Amino acid sequence: MEPIPVSRPSVGEEELAAVRKVFASGWLGLGADVLEFEEAISQFLGASNVVCTNTGTTALHLALETLGIGPGDEVLVPSFTFVATVQAISATGARPVFCDIREEDLNLDVEDARRRLTPETRAILPVHYRGIPCDMDELQELAGERDLHIVEDAAHAFGSSYGGRPIGSFGEMACFSFDPIKNITCGEGGAVVFRDNGLLERIQQKRILGIDKDTWSRYRNERSWFYDVVTQGYRYHMSNISAAIGLVQIRKFGAMNRRKIEVARRYDEAFGDMDGVEILGNRDYEGIGLFAYMMRVRSHRNELIDFLAGRGVGSGVHYIPSHLFSYYRREGLVLPVTEQIYREIISLPLFPDITDEEVERVILQVSSGLRDLA
Repeated sequence: MEPIPVSRPSVGEEELAAVRKVFASGWLGLGADVLEFEEAISQFLGASNVVCTNTGTTALHLALETLGIGPGDEVLVPSFTFVATVQAISATGARPVFCDIREEDLNLDVEDARRRLTPETRAILPVHYRGIPCDMDELQELAGERDLHIVEDAAHAFGSSYGGRPIGSFGEMACFSFDPIKNITCGEGGAVVFRDNGLLERIQQKRILGIDKDTWSRYRNERSWFYDVVTQGYRYHMSNISAAIGLVQIRKFGAMNRRKIEVARRYDEAFGDMDGVEILGNRDYEGIGLFAYMMRVRSHRNELIDFLAGRGVGSGVHYIPSHLFSYYRREGLVLPVTEQIYREIISLPLFPDITDEEVERVILQVSSGLRDLA
C-alpha cells in the first residue's frame, strides 16, 4: 500500500501540454506567458497590479525593499511561520520583531504587536496562516496609528477572502507563493500584488536586475540589444515555463479547493469530538482558500507522528517558530501561545487528489495512534 504524503501537487497532462507549448515557442524565460499569468491573477483577485517572481520569498523581499525597508528598521512579524517570511525581512537588513499569535486562528496577535512597537518600527508583516485571513481591520487600524506599511504574507491564502474581498485586492501589498504544495503551483513561483500604480515600474525593474526594460520588451524593440540599469535589482523574475503551469492551475483552483475543503470537513467530523485533540476554529471554510489541515494534539504529538509514519501516513509540523532558531534567537524572548501551539500542532494529509480511501486510512490510523498512546 502506497504511503500517503502530507501534501502533493495536483498536476497532469494539461500542465505538461502548456509546458510543451512554451518549449515549442523557444522563449523559456520572462515573456508573454508571464504577462498573461499576471493578468489572470489580476482578474482572479480583482487586484490593481501584479508582478510575478520566481518564489514567494523573493516576492516578499522585493515588496519590502521597494517600500524602502532596510537597515535600522524593524518589522513586526509572527514567529509562527515558515522561516522564509523572516528571511525576507533580514535580507533587507531590517530587524524582525517577533510577535505572538492568537489561539483561535493562529494568526498575528495584534495587541501583542502593539506592545512591541518602537520608534524604529516601519512595517507589519502578517501571515494568513493555513489560508485563514488575519484581522485586517485591526491591522490596518494599528498601521494607520503609526503610519506603518503592511506587507501581507499570503503564501497560504491564494483564493481566500476577508469581508467578502479577495486577499490581495484591497491591502497595500500582498505576496503569494506558487511552490509545489501551495493552493496553486507554478512548480516554483510567487507574486507581489499591490495597490499603488506608482510602484509598478520600480518593482518590475527590481525583479530583473534593475534593468529599465525586461527581456520581452527588449526583444520586441528595434534596438533590442540596448538597455539601462536604473536601480539595485535582483534575478527574481518568473519564467514562461512556470507561468504556463500557473495559467492551467488558476483555472483549476475552484475544483481543487472544493476537494480540499470536502476532505477537511470529513476530518472535522471524525476528530471533532475525539479525546486528546482539538480542531482549530473557523470550520465553515466559507471564503477560504485552504492551504493545509492542522489540529492540536494535547500529548504525545511526536510519538503520534512516528506512529503514523510507521503505518504509511505522512504528517508534519508547520512550523518551528522562527524565534527558536539560532540565527534569530533573542535572549529572554518568550512567546507563550506560539510555543504551546508548536508543541501540539500536527498537519495531516490534504491535497486535491487524495482519495476517499486514503482519507479513511488517515482517520483510522490517527484514531488508532491516539488510542494506543493515551
